[in-house]
Parts: sequence; C-alpha cells; structure tokens
Amino acid sequence: MKPGLSLRMSQHLALTPQLQQSIRLLQLSTLELSQEVDQMLNDNPFLERGEEEATAEAFGLDQADTHVSLGDRVSESASTTSSSDDSASETRDEAVTDVAESWDGDGSVDMRPDDSEWGGDAAPRQNNGEETADAIDLARSSGSLTDFLHRQALSLRLSEVDRAALRFLIESLNDDGYLTDTLPELAASLAGTDDYEQIDELVHRFTVALGLLQSLEPVGVGARDLAECLRIQIKAWLQDDPQDEAAQAALAICAQPLEMLAKRDFKRLAVACGLSEAVVKSAITFIARLEPKPGRPFVQAEQNIIIPDVLVVNTSKTATPKFHIQLNPDVMPKLRVHDIYANALRGGKGDNHTGLQQRLQEARWFIKNIQQRFDTILRVSTAIVERQKNFLTHGELAMRPLVLREIADELGMHESTISRVTTAKYMATPQGTFELKYFFGSGLGTDSGSAASSTAVRALIKQFVAAEKPTKPLSDNQISEMLKEQGIDCARRTVAKYREALKIAPANLRKTL
Repeated sequence: MKPGLSLRMSQHLALTPQLQQSIRLLQLSTLELSQEVDQMLNDNPFLERGEEEATAEAFGLDQADTHVSLGDRVSESASTTSSSDDSASETRDEAVTDVAESWDGDGSVDMRPDDSEWGGDAAPRQNNGEETADAIDLARSSGSLTDFLHRQALSLRLSEVDRAALRFLIESLNDDGYLTDTLPELAASLAGTDDYEQIDELVHRFTVALGLLQSLEPVGVGARDLAECLRIQIKAWLQDDPQDEAAQAALAICAQPLEMLAKRDFKRLAVACGLSEAVVKSAITFIARLEPKPGRPFVQAEQNIIIPDVLVVNTSKTATPKFHIQLNPDVMPKLRVHDIYANALRGGKGDNHTGLQQRLQEARWFIKNIQQRFDTILRVSTAIVERQKNFLTHGELAMRPLVLREIADELGMHESTISRVTTAKYMATPQGTFELKYFFGSGLGTDSGSAASSTAVRALIKQFVAAEKPTKPLSDNQISEMLKEQGIDCARRTVAKYREALKIAPANLRKTL
C-alpha cells in the first residue's frame, strides 16, 4: 500500500473543563455538593467562605459595588428564558470544533465583580429560641442491641470460657436480633474446618451460650428463624400465665409450617393442631401481637435527613392558590475569591504567575458554575410547579402526567440536563417534601381521551384498599374494574404492579378475622 496525505474536515464534540465541571456540579446532591465545596476550599487558596455580613456581587455586572442577593439573582434568572445553562446544553447537544480553552488564566489578575462572595445575603436558619433535639441523637439514645445485651451479660455469673462464647454469639447477631449462622459454622470459623475435635467442643460451648442468650431481653433475641423467635416469646408469656389457652394454641401453631399461618388457613391449622377454628383465630390474633424482629427497636438505621433544595409556599389567602418558589438559603454555599491573595497576585511585577493565575481563574469558574447550578434548579422547579399546581393544592389524586421532554422543550434544554437536575434534588411543598423526579410520571388512557398520571392511579388504589371491608378485601381484578368505572383504563397486571410498588399485600393476605 502506497502511503499518502489527505485533508479531511469533520465535526466532533469537545467539552471544555469549565463545562465539564458545570455538568458534574449539576448532578450532585446537596451533601455531595457540600463535600465538593470543602474539597475545593482545601485545594484552591484563592477560594474562601464568605461571612454572613458580607455582600454578594452578581456575575456579569460592570459595577463592582452593586449588591445583589442570591435569591434576587436566581429569581431573575428563573424568569428569563435564556440563561447560561441554555448555552451549556446547546454545546453538549451540537457538535463543535476543537476548543483550546482550559483552566489557563486570561492573563488578567485584576479584581473582578464576580470575585466577591456569592450567596452572602442568604439568611441563616432560624431556631426561634426553641431547643430542638437532633433526630440522629434521639435515635441513638437507646444504644445498640449488642451493647444492650453485653450489659445484661455482665450480670450473669459465668466462667471465662462461657462468657467468651456468649460474647461471640452476641457479636454474631444481625440487626434484627437473629443468629443467621449455624453453631457448627460459627465453630468452624474459629477452629478451622479440619480440627473436628475443637469444633465439637466449641459447638457444645455455643449451645450452652445460646440458651443464655435466648433468656435475655428483648424476648426472642438469638433465634435462628422466625418460628423459633415466636416460640421463645410465647414460652416466656406462658411462664407468667400457664393457663392462657390462646398462647398454648399459638405455640402449637408455630410448630406447623409458617406458610399456613401466613395464608391464614384456619381449617388446615385446626386439623393439624387438633383445635377448633375459634381457638385458632384467637391464637393467630395473639401471634399478631408478637415482635417478629426483636432487634428492631435498636437498629441504628442510617438517618437520611432530607434538606430541600427548593421551597414552595402558598402565599394566597384566598381560595385561589398562588405559589412562591425560592431556593433554600441553607443549602447554598457562601463563597468568594480571597481578596488578599488576589490583590497580592495583582501587585506582582515581572514574575511568572501563570500557575497562580490558573488557580484564580479556576476559583472564579467554580463560583460561577455553582451559581449556574442553582439557577437551573430554580428554573426547572418553577416549570414543574406551573404544571403541578393541582397536586400542590389537592394532593396525589390531582397529579397530572409529566415527562422530562415537556420541561426540556419549554426551557430549551436537553432531557439529560433535566434528568440531572431532578435527581437527588428535593422540593418542600404544602403536600410534603418530594424529590423532583416524583413529579414526573407516565399516563394512563381515560374515556375522555386525556391521560391520568400513574401517581394519581396509585393514590386511587391506595384509597380503594383503605376503604375495603377487612373480611372481604378487593382483588386486583376488582380494583381494575373500579378504575374503569372512574374512566381509567388500567389492566389487572398494572394494578398488581402498582399495588406491589405501594407495598400492599395481595387480597388473601389482607383478609382479617
């Protein structure tokens, strides 16, 4: 093959570092943004947190002393159909030629209007003088299950070997208080799989320790399965009241396969236990009062405290609602370019400050990209509120179908941008706090030719189930027919899918005595 040279013109996508950072900041949650800000503050000496009293200067203004609050700037950007985010989305969607931009400075070290604090006028959170307890501290006040059991074990007079075995079993419990591993498995994990004599000795020690563990509070802890957990609680009850007929019948029922109990098969349980159906029913009522997860009160579940990014308040005192939309000032970082360092860099003469100029430019772009992030969040939230006013007024039943493209077309953005904005961003409304994605949903056809939101359909299903007769619950087919009477075409399979999403049990398991 003969080598040769040729010229060819082509277009391809090139994202500048500024644009890449803007996209990345847009998809971060509030917590992730806070971590990103902390990291940037540690890495960039030209960036600092602003004080509460400091003023915030808007980007793009010629006057360096013009004071504009963050809420005012963002509100203005929400009412303007064109913003810097539009150009960013257009750059992502359209092919562009090679761009040589980078974090390199423009050669200017003079102070600029956008070097001052951004977000400094945000009001601090008000406490109104009331002492409010931290939710996480309240959740942890009772201590963990293992700590609670270890404190009880200290009161037992045991040998060192038995105390060590009991301690090992306590540490092997899961969050629900169950011992999921068998005693031979626990012994093999300590002695090794080849030392059978040592395994047998450990199994014996663990058997003794298991009896001690199951005698501790909460009752039922240390069980290997649900049936054993229920039996432990029933036996503890019978120690106080040996003549309780319902408890005695419950103990017999728990010795049977739990599938019959789950299906409330009274007749089979009555035959298997040699009891009357009336006694079986009273025993099942007794079992329903037991705790299937003894460790539940002690579980230190991760506390996901949701701080809304957007606040929606109904400011109208009349029947016609009027919603005011604003960003939550508590989630907006207060950043500014460090005046002393920027002035020192500007005063340098004849020295090569290319690296420092680059970091200064990086700080300026970081502040600007954060502002653009909140601008975009507010614009998208405003468009959502305009379309879901009925939901904000009347609740889930009034939710209308909404897709990402509808918001994207109105704001002149790409669907991927709307998807980034609505992920892990929350809005506090008169109906509660919801993720922005919650307001989007597919639609089901109606007799009128319009569409009903899937959220509204799920709310209807929840309403139907709440109003059903406990002794004769509605089947999925019946719910489907009831929706058709409301003019909503919803198949039985769709009803089953929505019911499972709502964590509503099937009709046979919802049936009560």
